[in-house]
Amino acid sequence: MTPRFDALPEPSQAGAPPAPLAARLPPISDPGPYRIGIGDIVRVVRPGMVRAENDPVGSQSRGDPVQTYAVQDDGAIAIHDLGRITVAGLTLQEAEARLFQQMAERLVEPTFSLEVAEFKAARVSLGGAVANAAVLPITLTPLHLDEALARAGGIATADLTNTSIRMYRDGGLYQIPMQDYLSRPELQKLLLQDGDSIFVDTRFPLEKAQAFFEEQIAVAQLRQQARQQALAELNAEIDRRQATLTERRSGFQDLIALDAVPRDYIYLTGEVTNAGRQAMPFGRQMTLADGLYANGGFSAETGNPSQIYVLRDAGAGDVTAWQLDGRNVANLTLATRFNLYPNDIIFVAEQPVTRWNRVVQQLVPSLITSGAGIAVAN
Repeated sequence: MTPRFDALPEPSQAGAPPAPLAARLPPISDPGPYRIGIGDIVRVVRPGMVRAENDPVGSQSRGDPVQTYAVQDDGAIAIHDLGRITVAGLTLQEAEARLFQQMAERLVEPTFSLEVAEFKAARVSLGGAVANAAVLPITLTPLHLDEALARAGGIATADLTNTSIRMYRDGGLYQIPMQDYLSRPELQKLLLQDGDSIFVDTRFPLEKAQAFFEEQIAVAQLRQQARQQALAELNAEIDRRQATLTERRSGFQDLIALDAVPRDYIYLTGEVTNAGRQAMPFGRQMTLADGLYANGGFSAETGNPSQIYVLRDAGAGDVTAWQLDGRNVANLTLATRFNLYPNDIIFVAEQPVTRWNRVVQQLVPSLITSGAGIAVAN
């Protein structure tokens, strides 16, 4: 009897090797030179500064101090003698140019050097099958993929056949099979950018890598929201304080206009342009020159420049008097160094001819009246 064979069954797919991983490479782009970002620590070194190579941030050495500044959330650094200078988004050369311009405008010696002391703004994260998950900063030296993996301790798996390097960049997910990475030097020297997330995966599904990237995105969003909230609270506090200061200033000005604020005064009399009371300034000393010339000085026609007096109550009914001879112009500099006290009196005497002229003016009406009376009697 001839044996009868039916069709052979389909071979089992359970032990079949998986399909090779498909490469999905990120677009090649050059981010250009490093740009200062929020969180970076910059160092300003002035002339004569002697600094060791490994000086910590904020340290000081001989000569001028090393000044370190953190780039704040608004992208600016605050320098006490220059104000706030925006440096975020600038290269070192552009930041130096802006700082030089600010120094020149403020008449500050524009000799300095600018460097980044700590890189905290631009970062790359690595995870998955690496020896040590890490977050690496991007510095002035470009960071390549092979260097980043080496700094994370290398790839921690013996099965390189089923291993891939997955990258999340600018909302896109990319995949580099390990075999392609090892055989193509241009992939090893792939230039990393700020915000890149690298995940070395030994499994085919992308769920694990996707979860890792989503976690990185969530953390970045939370940090950004926290910064925005802190900046909003800071701006609100600044606005509140400015409103309070404006209200207080307005109220204080109203009190001054109503003469309701206790003030110290000096007094001007004699042959001055505007005789009367003059308020002394707040917070600083008033000199004789201030009191004499703030209201127009004295009359050059009727006032006697050799007899400018300052009268001061010495107590017990006594008066102390100082005389300034203004005929010598050099003596007028003394007026800028003579400090006035509250209730001092500045008195400018009249010229002798002025005194005689006034006597004549007082006598002439009486002579006319007397002459008219004699004429009537006759």
